[in-house]
Amino acid sequence: EQASGSITASIGFAQSAGLILGGSITQNNFLGTGNKVSIGLTKSEYQSRYNFGYVDPYWTADGVSLGYNAFYRTTNYDDLDVDVASYAVDSLGAGVSVGYPISETSRLTFGLTGQQDKIKTGQYTVDEIFDFVNREGDEYLNFKASAGWSESTLNKGVLATRGHSQSLTAEVTTPGSDLSFFKLDYRGQLFQPLSENYTMRLHTELGYGDGYGSTDGLPFYENYFAGGFNSVRGFKDSTLGPRSTPSRGQGVTGNQGTLADPDQDPLPFGGNVLIQGGAELLFPLPFVKDQRSLRTSVFWDVGNVFDSKCEQTTNTNPQSKSNTQCNDISFSDMASSVGVGVTWVTALGPLSFALAMPVKEPDNAETQVFQFSLGQTF
Repeated sequence: EQASGSITASIGFAQSAGLILGGSITQNNFLGTGNKVSIGLTKSEYQSRYNFGYVDPYWTADGVSLGYNAFYRTTNYDDLDVDVASYAVDSLGAGVSVGYPISETSRLTFGLTGQQDKIKTGQYTVDEIFDFVNREGDEYLNFKASAGWSESTLNKGVLATRGHSQSLTAEVTTPGSDLSFFKLDYRGQLFQPLSENYTMRLHTELGYGDGYGSTDGLPFYENYFAGGFNSVRGFKDSTLGPRSTPSRGQGVTGNQGTLADPDQDPLPFGGNVLIQGGAELLFPLPFVKDQRSLRTSVFWDVGNVFDSKCEQTTNTNPQSKSNTQCNDISFSDMASSVGVGVTWVTALGPLSFALAMPVKEPDNAETQVFQFSLGQTF
């Protein structure tokens, strides 16, 4: 049992980006063919993102699937009147994937994607990004090969209450790519009924990436981030984990700048190791008769992002604070929070709220007690 399609929409406003509009349409039975088609768009004053996906779930009679996807993202800081961002990545790419069922509940997936990335430095670019651009340049064409395994025994496609799901994915750049790196990701969740009305949900997400060959470490724009609605609730999106050195303004020599603001706080920079998970107790909302499209829970979230190398930057500047704030892997530095969550499946997609209280705050963590999402996947 699952939804045949979904529509999501979002609207927001930021001082640096102005009005932000977003939306996506997914149809799992396009024109009655049984094929899945998805189109997405996000547009702000300075950035546009487009993506398209097509999947034929029964490319062969044995259930082998064939999928295509294409995406484009562009950024233009010239339209802004304020100083924003430490960097931007313009990306253009396309890929193909094949899925093969190995049982009624599990399947293998193989894919190949070609992606062109171009790094553009901003008004305040941090030392770590300058170091990477000096070593590797600012434009890369990479071919990524991926292999994955997934399994699901969930009793429902939406708001499951029993069973488990998990996936393991490996991605590596192939020979002929400008950069050499790999990433390994695991996601899993378990729904265990405790009684007729109460269910325990356990979930985790793990990630690790690194460079190989001539590439030293995972490229910074491939870093993992933690914090937010799909991560550790009670903390702002992507604000946990390692921080950059203070940023520098663009100097007359190009990519070597002068210190823009000696008192500026280091910015979230992400890391090559992700560890997060948690537990939720699902229960019916009192005084509501129809619970089929409603879920309430009390939760405990824990997680953080780490840097397994924790190296200092090599691009020194006498006016810059050379105090990279990286996090080596340590369970004592994990952020955690407890709270209450509500999800309501509406015609426009899942509408979710969370009220969370941080229990442990790592250094420089940015908290956010109330969080809201429309069209969030779960």
